[in-house]
Amino acid sequence: MNVMDVIGPVMVGPSSSHTAGAVRIGKVSRRLLGENVANAHIGLFGSFQATGRGHGTDKALIAGLLGMDVDDMAIPDAFEITRSIGVTFDFYEADLGEDFHPNSAKLELTGVGGKTLEIVASSIGGGRIVIQELDHLTANFSGDYPTLIVHNLDQPGHVSEVTSMLAHKSVNIATMQLYRDGRGGHAVMVLECDQEVPASALVWLKKLEGVEKVTYLSLLEDIADDRIAHHKGGQHA
Repeated sequence: MNVMDVIGPVMVGPSSSHTAGAVRIGKVSRRLLGENVANAHIGLFGSFQATGRGHGTDKALIAGLLGMDVDDMAIPDAFEITRSIGVTFDFYEADLGEDFHPNSAKLELTGVGGKTLEIVASSIGGGRIVIQELDHLTANFSGDYPTLIVHNLDQPGHVSEVTSMLAHKSVNIATMQLYRDGRGGHAVMVLECDQEVPASALVWLKKLEGVEKVTYLSLLEDIADDRIAHHKGGQHA
């Protein structure tokens, strides 16, 4: 247990699990999408559905999708900002089943460039989160490390190709998880890394035969969104 588990994050409240965790879910989802969000269809599950709106969970999720941090004082204005820049969103009551944490949300995102992402994530307390599903396949990672997710056909050799590439790029693997929906079907590798994965390596991976999709969570500077910069500029004018 570290000090953040005890005192919680510096944040805009009122709740580390319903507000700060929700902001982080939105922000990690945006980074995994890899571009600015154009539309968000969001299901609220369990406690997020029952009491979340009283804690501002819905606004916190949208704020994260805009790239805000947990201590951004503009979080309460997230709906207004989002609408002002033309991003569309809606919420519904989701039933994810008993296997999911009660503070969970399902986000179906479309980016400005046409990328899509479906993600189920949970806020587990103290502002910490866990990604539980990604594009319909099981996952289990925190968003605290640079994370490489490779969707591929369940064929021999893909694990070796990916791990060898990372070794060649001097990227150390912190954790590695493998999932598949059935023998010979679709599989996913989730690799949390100690270093950032070079962009050239991601391009190489996307061209490999049998690789269906490559998603990467970088912890470097966030995706710029000129739409929000213009909005804030207009507010100060």
